[in-house]
Amino acid sequence: MTLEFPVDIDTVKGFMPPDEGAALLEAALQEAGKGPCLEVGSYCGKSAVYLGSACKEVGSTLFTVDHHRGSEENQPGWEHHDPETWDGEAGAMDTLPFLRRTLRRAGLEGTVVPIVGASLTVARHWRTPLALLFIDGGHGMEPAMDDYRAWTPHVMPGGLLAIHDVFPNPEKGGRPPFEIYQLALVSGLFEEEAGMGSLRLLRRL
Repeated sequence: MTLEFPVDIDTVKGFMPPDEGAALLEAALQEAGKGPCLEVGSYCGKSAVYLGSACKEVGSTLFTVDHHRGSEENQPGWEHHDPETWDGEAGAMDTLPFLRRTLRRAGLEGTVVPIVGASLTVARHWRTPLALLFIDGGHGMEPAMDDYRAWTPHVMPGGLLAIHDVFPNPEKGGRPPFEIYQLALVSGLFEEEAGMGSLRLLRRL
């Protein structure tokens, strides 16, 4: 199914290729009718447009969790740093205004609920089973493992786990997302269902 976005998705900051975004959208359209969706790692809202548009279509809700101070690879001096996201007064990145602007432009403020806080803190108090969990937070080993361990127990039986930036070849990208993808496969809790580019979709058994 193809949805028309009110916002030009190519103008939203982020690292979600169109084919991977389309696969994420299709997955959310199929799953979101079973319950809420949640993504770890909002950044400026590109993936939230794909997921949120699907949730809006089927009458569901997307929760998007981020501290909005940027992942390791987004910090000054790193390859993926965007100076526009730097808050000089705070002496830190602040991507929340960009997310809010994206949601407003996309007409998703009534569908997507931003949660501003550390992933582990939010997960510690989370109780609602999730139809779809999308992990795209910090790509260092510790934050990636923390996100996997803290959030995957909340995926409902039959629900979907989506992991972004899974690169088997370390020359093409960081290893931690690939490591948690491998962990999910050997856990006996998930089986791989589909993939597109660096996006992997796994079904909770």
